Amino acid sequence: MRHLYLAHLALSDHERSRFRYAEKVSRAGIGKAGAETGRLHVWIDRWSADTPSSEQDRHYLRASAEDFSLDLTVTSEKSPIIHGRAGVSRKGRAVEQASHYYSLTRLATTGTLVVEGEIMEVEGTSWMDHEFGSGDLGADQVGWDWFSFQLDNRTELMFYRLRRADGTADPASSGTLILPDGRSQHLLLSDVRIEPLDYWTSGASGARYPSRWRFSVPTAGLTLDVTPRLPNQELITQRSTQVTYWEGAVEIAGALREAPIAGLGYVELTGYAERFRQKL
Repeated sequence: MRHLYLAHLALSDHERSRFRYAEKVSRAGIGKAGAETGRLHVWIDRWSADTPSSEQDRHYLRASAEDFSLDLTVTSEKSPIIHGRAGVSRKGRAVEQASHYYSLTRLATTGTLVVEGEIMEVEGTSWMDHEFGSGDLGADQVGWDWFSFQLDNRTELMFYRLRRADGTADPASSGTLILPDGRSQHLLLSDVRIEPLDYWTSGASGARYPSRWRFSVPTAGLTLDVTPRLPNQELITQRSTQVTYWEGAVEIAGALREAPIAGLGYVELTGYAERFRQKL
């Protein structure tokens, strides 16, 4: 069995604006990686995610790369959100094009980052996704645009737009709006408007990615401008998943029912360098 972690870090300080990531892949058979059952405890070398049995709402994350490391404690402030309908998140027309998918959308985070020897005490808010299924993309699908937002009124939003080869969105695209009190609303493709406002072309892969968006949910009175914190947050994962994609931090500003709102988020863009194919 093969285990993979991918650690990445976006630094927005103008003196060291840089996107850093590290990747590892290994096998459990020689003790280099593993996972326990009954609780969250997965590891590969010195990278680990651990939840002690006595602390179900708290997780410990540790990883060390060549020029950065992290040691974080994350504590859930909201109950888990199950995406899709009846616990099934559709990814296409075929029965097997589906997954089980849940998120911890607001995790209070404290700990330390070490970047090029500089130790920084940090605190903030994190997001955890866990999605599992066996189906691949449909024959007419090339990739997806995935968005997760944490707004400053404690609203969260997740949405994935599945892209077809002709550039249109697959009707199976969907998401979830999570209200401040933890209640959630399933979002269909027809509920959301996503308009790319700018593009960024990678000098490494040649892929042209959307790089700024107007994102709106008219029925919720929500309109957001979404901007990457750094233009280059491309991952070329030759040592692990062997997939090239853009995945990184974004800043959010907009309005909720005409009142100003802001936040932070994360965007994942696949299928722009080449059609997404599961290679592990």
